[in-house]
Amino acid sequence: MTLASPVSGRRDVLFTGALAVLAVIVVSSGAAALVPFAGDPDATVGPRLSPPSALWPFGTDALGRSMLARVLEGAGTTLLLSIAAVAATAVVSTLLGMAAGYGGGLLREAVTRLGDVLYAFPAIVLAVLVAAVAGPGQSAAVATIVLVTVPLMTRMITAAAASVAGRDFVTTARISGVPAPVILVRHVLSNISGTIAVQGTYALSIGILVEGGMSFLGYGVQPPQSSLGSLIQQGGAYLVHAPWLLFTPAAALVLAILAINLVGDALRDRLEPRETRSLG
Repeated sequence: MTLASPVSGRRDVLFTGALAVLAVIVVSSGAAALVPFAGDPDATVGPRLSPPSALWPFGTDALGRSMLARVLEGAGTTLLLSIAAVAATAVVSTLLGMAAGYGGGLLREAVTRLGDVLYAFPAIVLAVLVAAVAGPGQSAAVATIVLVTVPLMTRMITAAAASVAGRDFVTTARISGVPAPVILVRHVLSNISGTIAVQGTYALSIGILVEGGMSFLGYGVQPPQSSLGSLIQQGGAYLVHAPWLLFTPAAALVLAILAINLVGDALRDRLEPRETRSLG
């Protein structure tokens, strides 16, 4: 009988805990969007700058609005925008990475150099440029996340696709006259799905951080809507007298990013060995 190693046991505990945290954040944010009382900060008004208590678990802001409702609304906005952006990133990166990895040569060189150009721009510079062209708002946040995460994800998918393209079963399929689109879907895509899933989780954590940074600087979500970044920015003005206005949304942002990274690490440990075996 094979005994599980202590390291593997700790990883399983971390993975389970991270999934639980993510589930709580997602379900709570979804409930805030569906339940008017929980999702509308204006519907839960109390005394101004009230500290956390049984009645106001996260306290209230300068207008007396429940910080619990505001954090739930902000987390929902941040997650929704980040997920939408990373979904677009996954599609673009998968298409580019598969084409570059399978085609090789000048195509791979062109895709790689394009990614290097985008990667050379700091995220804040891209945010300013996008906001200057499209105007501050949700569209600018989504576009910036895509521009920041596409180079990173495309590079990893390109390397994985190139590794698969060099395998004997792909060479055999080519010699047999199997069309390239069929090879890409049946052989390449199926064998790099683990890489896509793992890189997608890391891109999501980066996306949440980018969206939070943009909203913090005023280039992302605009009032009256709120995101975790804008809540942190607003709470900074009350750091001395009402620190919960800053620490509550900041804690939610950190927990979300940490949980997603832990899930990504666990997926990497689980999916990459399978991917390696399937390539042989």
